[in-house]
Amino acid sequence: MLKKFIHILFLPCSEATLLMEKRNANSISPKEDWKLSMHLKICKWCRAYKEKLEILDDILKRKLSREEKIEINDSEIQSFKDKIFKNLDI
Repeated sequence: MLKKFIHILFLPCSEATLLMEKRNANSISPKEDWKLSMHLKICKWCRAYKEKLEILDDILKRKLSREEKIEINDSEIQSFKDKIFKNLDI
């Protein structure tokens, strides 16, 4: 019950995902950063989203910089899915 109250009081998931995107664009205020950090401490779903977002951003940055050619095979995709499900305790 307390987690739900804190979750709603500090930041709902819909706002947390938007703040994660803003953080990646380096346009987040210190207050927003603090609220997002508090939310991520209690919300396992948003932590999983954050991990997925970081991986995708890294892939896109490398692809755009053309430093390396990225090829993802089916086993890497399945491994990524398994890791996400494990972290979500599904």
